[in-house]
Parts: sequence; structure tokens; C-alpha cells
Amino acid sequence: MVALEGYGLKTTVDADFDTTMEQVVAALKEQGFGVLTEIDVKATLKTKLDVDMHRYQILGACNPPLAHKALSSDPAIGLLLPCNVVVYEDAEAGNTVVMAIDPMTMVQLSDSAVMCEVAEVAREKLEKALATL
Repeated sequence: MVALEGYGLKTTVDADFDTTMEQVVAALKEQGFGVLTEIDVKATLKTKLDVDMHRYQILGACNPPLAHKALSSDPAIGLLLPCNVVVYEDAEAGNTVVMAIDPMTMVQLSDSAVMCEVAEVAREKLEKALATL
């Protein structure tokens, strides 16, 4: 089940982190998103701060047609792209959490009808992707 939590869409997966990561990338691809960036937060914090934490990845997901439409409408919207998707271990619960930014968040910063349309489509696609996990 996909829930709206704060400024993101959230689902919990009863699978290990590596399996969930593979499923997330495949589900995003099925909805027309590619992963442009991957940030391994656990490794970064260990390297920079010598801090240990659970596995946590930030994926920068982009749907090229939607990004093009958004950027054509408002070049500054690039500040909010790509759509971030996070995957992290919930060690206490023994599962993996997947969250995606709710694209409707960017509509709050723009009064453009085009941006509203793009955000609605992006939200629908992200919800579909998360629902398949």
C-alpha cells in the first residue's frame, strides 16, 4: 500500500535491501523513469564523519518527457529535479522502506497550470511504481 506521508509517497516492503533496490529501479523503469544518480548515504557518512548508520540510498529518478515539459514551462523548476526516491533499511521492523517525493510539492512553488499537470502525471507514475513493490 502506498501512503502519502508528509511530502512523500511511502511504502514498506517485506524484503531485504538489495532485493528492494532492484525492484525499485525496475518499477521506476516500467513507469518511464531512469535513475540518473545514486547516493549511498551510509557510505558517505562513514567516509566523511566516521558515523555508522543503516543502509540508505537516494535515487535521482527522471522521466524525460515530464522533465522536458516542466523545464519548458519553467526553467527554474530544475532546482526541484530529479524526483528523489529513497530506499532504506528499517532494522527494527526487519523490512525496507521506499519513499518518493510527492511531485505535487513543486506545484506549491509554482502557479503554472503546466506544472500542475506534470506533477499530477508524475505523482500517478510514482504511485504506480511504488504500488508494485
